[in-house]
Amino acid sequence: MRLHDLFETIGLTGHRPSPSEITISTLGGFFGILAILLVSRWWLDAATAIIIVPSMGASAVLLFAAPNAPFSQPWNVAAGHILSALVGVACWQWIPELVLAASAGVGLAIGAMYAARCIHPPGGATALAAVIGSEQLHALGFGYVLQPILLNVAIILLIAVVFNGLFERRRYPARQPFQIPAERAKQQDYPPINHEDFVYALSQLDTFIDVSEDDLLKIYSLATRRHQQQAPHHADT
Repeated sequence: MRLHDLFETIGLTGHRPSPSEITISTLGGFFGILAILLVSRWWLDAATAIIIVPSMGASAVLLFAAPNAPFSQPWNVAAGHILSALVGVACWQWIPELVLAASAGVGLAIGAMYAARCIHPPGGATALAAVIGSEQLHALGFGYVLQPILLNVAIILLIAVVFNGLFERRRYPARQPFQIPAERAKQQDYPPINHEDFVYALSQLDTFIDVSEDDLLKIYSLATRRHQQQAPHHADT
């Protein structure tokens, strides 16, 4: 097996983000978690805040490193954390055995997010924290959903909207689906693809694809445009 094939097998691709993109994502994550930590330490004791913040740290990676991804959109973030918090508290209160409660919390949270179409991977950590958290966190009961989870979600979403909005190439929340202009489509050798076609195609895969229809349409447009640009060169040769 070639080294290149090995890298592709383990998921290491040749895509390299620009230094500016890395810097922007880094700063966004810093400001998002800084705000959440300050609020959590003011609202709760430091030990409880540390248990809660990891799930928000995972959300920060999505919101600031992949703001266009479906898992990063506001509905996924808010509903994913809230449903997971509800499930986690319920499992803590109704399942006496800790290991079973923790396992059920994460598993049922995944099922709830699937049902509500709000898959957000950090939600699993939110459910888990509700089960294995400190005594003060457990004392909150279902109040855990409102404080600190809903409060922290509101903070990080607000920062994500404001911070990502400072940069033109970042779209948060994701805008309306991208459409290939009709004039360009006529010049291409490939038939145009609209939003509805991609929605149908994705629904047939029966799995989550962590790329929005908007981005897929852009990829299609860029690929066909490159083909069009290369066509005259190939014809000359």
